[in-house]
Amino acid sequence: MADEPQHTHVHSHQEEENKRYCWVCYASDEDDETAPWVKPCKCRGTTKWVHQSCLQRWVDEKQKGNSTVKVNCPQCGVEYFIAFPNMGQLMLFLDRVDAFIYKVCPFVAAGVVVGSIYWTAVTYGAITVMQVVGYQEGMGVMEQADPLVLLVGLPTIPVFLILGKMVRWEDKVLRLVRAAVSRLPFLKYILPAFRHEEGGGGNGGGGGGGASTTAVISDPVNATRVLCGALSLPTLATIAGRLFFPSAQDNLTRTLLGGASFLVVKGLFKVYYKQQQHVMQSRRKIIDYPQDPPPPPPTATTTPHSSSSDLPPSSPDDNTQEGGEG
Repeated sequence: MADEPQHTHVHSHQEEENKRYCWVCYASDEDDETAPWVKPCKCRGTTKWVHQSCLQRWVDEKQKGNSTVKVNCPQCGVEYFIAFPNMGQLMLFLDRVDAFIYKVCPFVAAGVVVGSIYWTAVTYGAITVMQVVGYQEGMGVMEQADPLVLLVGLPTIPVFLILGKMVRWEDKVLRLVRAAVSRLPFLKYILPAFRHEEGGGGNGGGGGGGASTTAVISDPVNATRVLCGALSLPTLATIAGRLFFPSAQDNLTRTLLGGASFLVVKGLFKVYYKQQQHVMQSRRKIIDYPQDPPPPPPTATTTPHSSSSDLPPSSPDDNTQEGGEG
């Protein structure tokens, strides 16, 4: 008789373990006796069972319409084995074709983009040749050249222009000028923009305590600016050549002279601009916070309404005249 309570406890514990609970909707066998159950993973205990319909909805949420996505158990991490019904050879063929197209499309799109960029570069190179050497001369050169040379050489024209635009030769010139001015003081009178170097911290007391320590203004590379500047260089060189070198022998010489002049003048302006930025940055000063708030701006004063006491007294003649008119 003493073993009977222990036997009853073990029996009830086994019944509790054999009872199925869905880990999605938390329902048991007693809640829905007709719902199909499935044990899809290595989980044990009450979490190993789940309703087929609940698991289907959970898998749909994970796949988000893409049936090829693999779904794993959130507890044990085992991949679910999903079996599809046999829909015939035609459906199998169409499914494979769809998967093949899905994998190939990114490569086709990349090829289209690369091809478009390539033929755009070829067209730009041909237009640049005709623009630099002249229309007739350019057409003659390209007609006499080998087609393979044109297909390889023309796309390199915008590439070299962009690479040349990325060369920061102005920064090197600015450093050389600063070094020369520091070594040869008389250059400060020839280059007034560099005079601020003498007595560099005079504005801030204590030997430059109020000066900024920033030596060079950062100039990050802007992709769109580099692209636009590089691709517009042949046009700007042609315009500058026609304006300043109209007596040149041929179009190529005129364009080269115009391009060189444009780059030199533009570079000098950029060197001056960066130097002035450096001066402005080194002379900046942080001011004290004002203790007293600034007075409010003056507002338009309103004219006070006149009262009866401010009006001048009326004369008897005025009253008589008003009475006569009445």
